[in-house]
Amino acid sequence: MDRHPQQIKRERQDKKRRARNVESLSRLRTHIKNVLASTSKADAEQLYRNAVRVIDKAVSKNLIHKNTGARRKSQITRHLNSLS
Repeated sequence: MDRHPQQIKRERQDKKRRARNVESLSRLRTHIKNVLASTSKADAEQLYRNAVRVIDKAVSKNLIHKNTGARRKSQITRHLNSLS
């Protein structure tokens, strides 16, 4: 069966996009995990700022849904506020 050049190009693009998305989601999960694992308020605040930045970027690039982003930010904010 014939394979059109556009189909070949599309598959090549899809692989690149998938690799980029997997990397971004992994980075997002790691930042969230680091905030939730932190025990001191000072460390958590810096990690929190970075995590919120990563979450907002993922939402703006349609990597995750905006409600999912809001839920994740709420989750890490609750953890930050629980630290004393």
